[in-house]
Amino acid sequence: MTARIGVVTFPGSLDDRDAQRAVRLAGAEPVALWHGDADLHGVDAVVLPGGFSYGDYLRTGALARFAPAMATVVEQAGRGLPVFGICNGFQILCEAGLLPGALIRNSGLHFVNRDQGLRVESTSTSWTGGFAAGESIVVPVKNGEGCYVADAVTLDRLEGEGRVVARYTGGNPNGSVRDIAGIANERGNVVGLMPHPEHAVEALTGPGTDGLVFFTSVLQSLVRT
Repeated sequence: MTARIGVVTFPGSLDDRDAQRAVRLAGAEPVALWHGDADLHGVDAVVLPGGFSYGDYLRTGALARFAPAMATVVEQAGRGLPVFGICNGFQILCEAGLLPGALIRNSGLHFVNRDQGLRVESTSTSWTGGFAAGESIVVPVKNGEGCYVADAVTLDRLEGEGRVVARYTGGNPNGSVRDIAGIANERGNVVGLMPHPEHAVEALTGPGTDGLVFFTSVLQSLVRT
């Protein structure tokens, strides 16, 4: 039976269709979910895509976290539903309390858009099991508020528990502490990543296909469970 992966669209989402395409290329059925609908329609996993939810006028992700769909995402994530937040989706996960820390304005105060080297640090999450630990990949970044920050106690806990999912290599694009590009929750079913793997799923249009592995990984994790 084909896995069904929901992609939530918020007002201002830009990469929801790209995420749906990545899901389809990975071999799953993409399911369009609307932020105002609390029903996730029985999906097996959820992607919160990138963009500018509600224009990010108050604070990135601060309004989107109150969407009816997010109330259900938070509840079901607590029961083990795999959830992947990309860029703005990562910001929403932090605002919703599913991940610790926050994303703030880039240290250089400029929007950054480039192909970015990453090192995969954890393969024990629902979204990274298809990688090898320490594997180097290239995934585009495009953010203006992608600087990950947290207090020292939280950072040490993330490090100690193996919850840093990926780090920037070849230069930190936004000033994120300890070069952190993505993190996971304790259970490993919720992952936030600032770069955009949905833009690296086809050799013709992206910098390779490294990003596709995030989406095939969750399918493998669903089979194991």
